[in-house]
This record gives sequence, structure tokens and C-alpha cells, in this order.
Amino acid sequence: MQDALIRKLESFEELTEADRKALSALTLRIRRVPARTDLISEGDPPNSVHLILDGYACRYKVLPDGQRQIMAYLVPGDFCDLNVFILDQMDHNIGTITACQVVDIPRQAIVEITNDHPRVTQALMWCALVDEAVLREWLVNVGGRPANLRIAHLICELLLRLEAVGRVTGNSFSFPFTQIDIADTMGLSNVHVHRTLRDLRALGLIALKRRTLTILDVTRLKALCGYNPNYLHLKNTRWGVRRNIPWPSTGRRSS
Repeated sequence: MQDALIRKLESFEELTEADRKALSALTLRIRRVPARTDLISEGDPPNSVHLILDGYACRYKVLPDGQRQIMAYLVPGDFCDLNVFILDQMDHNIGTITACQVVDIPRQAIVEITNDHPRVTQALMWCALVDEAVLREWLVNVGGRPANLRIAHLICELLLRLEAVGRVTGNSFSFPFTQIDIADTMGLSNVHVHRTLRDLRALGLIALKRRTLTILDVTRLKALCGYNPNYLHLKNTRWGVRRNIPWPSTGRRSS
């Protein structure tokens, strides 16, 4: 499970063996959290950074009328807000969708690894920037695309994010989301979600069975929604080409 974090970071930055050992040391104490359980709630003081090693979670808010809006899906290797401990209190909730394996990383551990391992620091900066980019893309998705393209776009995104951490086999991946989850993510009704998934199956683009989604034609699905993966910035994968960035001349480096 620990390799999900390392694989994700190495999709942004090449790490040394010392970097990998330091990251593995962060993930020694793993706790198992049941499905549909809040890791932290709005108003709680954030004392540590949550890391998802296995399973799916989400970032969400609940409106006064009880309506839930999901703002992000968290997959293996994802931090639940890397710098969240700077805040006095949470302004949103983070909850599991499936049973998850989670690591709670103390603030001091984050400070130490970023001080001692500049490549890890660079990769974590990439993570934070990509989280912001994904949020921007989700805003475009909900505000600018029709229902069928919103869901197609989400499926394409999950394919790439999960492939980067080794959770895709033959264009198939775990898809545990209920129609209510997707509706609360995409700003749609349950009926609209059902109809859209049915149409994508009828077009021969996806198959969905026993909570496993298979993309039958990746090229056609990407073309349908005009999917451009540039916002994920996956440099060290088949979806992107690594860009070398010069290191600063000051500060300590890992060996």
C-alpha cells in the first residue's frame, strides 16, 4: 500500500532511494477506516495531514438544506490537504467513500522531510499545485459541460490518476461511487446520472459491473468529452514527458 504515495510523487519528480525510505517511514502506522466515515469534519481543528493509502475518500460540504456537494475525490496516494495544519479549523469535511487505509502524519514529520529531502519537497509542491488544477477543471466541468460530457470527463480523469498509482488493469478500475455520489459531484439528479451512464454503455464506451468500470474505447471516450490531461501534469508517465527543473544552489539535498 505504501508504494501508492511513492508512485504518485515519482510521476512528478524522480526520487532517490533515501527519499523513498523517508517516505516509507511516514506510513508505518496505518489505520483502517470504515466506508462512509468522516476523517475530519467542518469546524474541527486539523492536527495532522491525512494520507489515503488505499480506498476512496472525498472532500465535501453540506448546505443548510442538507444538500451535499462533493468537491474532490481522493484516491490512493492522495494527501487530504498537505498544509491543512496551518488552519485553525476545517472549512469542509473529508469522508471515506469505501473502507480506507489512512495514515495520520504529524506536522513535525512533514516539516522534517521537506527540510531534509528537497526532491520530496518539489514533488509535494507539484501535488499541491495539481490539487488546485483539478479543482479548476472540476469547476469548468460542472459549469461548462453538458451532463454526459461531465461524467465522461470524470471517468477519463480517474483512469489517469489511478493508473499513475498502479490501480488500473486493462483500462479497468474500481468504481465504488453510487449514483448519489456522482450526482452530488456533478450537480445532477440521480435520474440524469443513471441515464448518462446508460447512454455511455450503449455507445460501447464503458462497461460497469460489480463496482468495476472498464473503458472499452479510451480514444473515443476522450474525444467525446474533449479530454485534455494537461492539468494533471503527469510528467513521468505515458501521459506526459518529464521536464527537468534546475535545483536551487542552496539548502541540503538527499543522497
